[in-house]
Amino acid sequence: MWGKGSGMARRGLKGRWGLPVALLGTGLVTVLALSGCTSGASEASTNDSLPAGQQATTTSATPAVPTMKIVATPAADAKDASPGGPITVAVTDGTLSAVTLTNPDGKQVKGDLSADKTTWTAAEQLGYGKTYTWAGSAVGADGKTSPIAGAFTTVKPKRTVRASLNTGDGATYGIAMPIVVSFDSPVKDKVATQKALKVATTPEAEGAWAWLDDSTAHWRPKEYWKPGTTVRVTAGVYGVDLGGGAFGRNDVTSSFTIGRSQVVKADTQTHRMVVVTDGQQTQDFPASMGLESDPGRVTKSGTHVVMNKSATYAMTNPKYGYENVVVPWAVRISNNGEFVHGYGPSIPAQGKRNVSHGCINLSPANAKIYYDSVLVGDPVEITGSTQQLGKADGDYYDWALSWDAWKAMSATAN
Repeated sequence: MWGKGSGMARRGLKGRWGLPVALLGTGLVTVLALSGCTSGASEASTNDSLPAGQQATTTSATPAVPTMKIVATPAADAKDASPGGPITVAVTDGTLSAVTLTNPDGKQVKGDLSADKTTWTAAEQLGYGKTYTWAGSAVGADGKTSPIAGAFTTVKPKRTVRASLNTGDGATYGIAMPIVVSFDSPVKDKVATQKALKVATTPEAEGAWAWLDDSTAHWRPKEYWKPGTTVRVTAGVYGVDLGGGAFGRNDVTSSFTIGRSQVVKADTQTHRMVVVTDGQQTQDFPASMGLESDPGRVTKSGTHVVMNKSATYAMTNPKYGYENVVVPWAVRISNNGEFVHGYGPSIPAQGKRNVSHGCINLSPANAKIYYDSVLVGDPVEITGSTQQLGKADGDYYDWALSWDAWKAMSATAN
């Protein structure tokens, strides 16, 4: 351009039609600005050719419409898919128009479409060893329609394993109640199996799973349950590979509540059985426990758990020569034959000496009082004997183990 001292610039030269040169310069900027949606290289070179303050302004290019993506799970052509799920179709940058999943008999699997029409989820479990076919369509943000198609096959197991729970829906249990998932045959892959076992509590309770044997997993809290806790347990093992060619046969769930706090404290040396309810002593019964001079009759020390109760129960022990001796108000506290029950013939010894075959004997009247107050899951803490409750005593020896020992029995401990 012209130098600062140019005479032409000072005289205000006019153009071909008499317009001032300054106005022509303004028109040039306008034209360049209108052409500013060219490539970045062109914009840079154009702007560099203009005086300061007269660079061209630019406008953004129209953004590209994102490409729709459809993901079906299991994918088309998948083999050995789990029939337990997840069974879904999901779309991004688009919506689902229709989705069907059809079994080999031509019946459509029930499913739910999300409110925003981006996800379809099967609402029922699939079968083992079957082929299922996807169909449907989705519309992208660009308005284009894409099909949903393909087929997959679910796994055919060598065998299936059934799961069951020890807790029932709507039931109320004591503060020591363990959760037990039992399988009808041994489980080889305990890690995968345990991942399918869930416990949800309100309020939150710290707890852990432990495998007491190859067919039984227990969950217990670190400390006794807080009264009023609500619990939801889910054994979602259907479709889960349990190892060795075995898969879960069924899911099972349970929702229950923890009731009031009641703890029995029985001492084999004082011959007393004290009941503490919600922190207050409510009963102090004279009792007779297992004869200590015979190792086969000792009442085991340790925290037992009430397993069930019966208004009458027939006691049999061939080793000691009795069969079908009916006792009243029997509360089972282990699977080794230990009960709290009424027994009139031992009343003279109750509160003074131990004469039973391992049970806690009370008078029938006192046994009835205790029986009426009992919940399955109540703890019975026994002290003073020469033997300790342990694995050999049956299912509910959970509280005989320290917390560290309990956690070490988890499938994921290592």
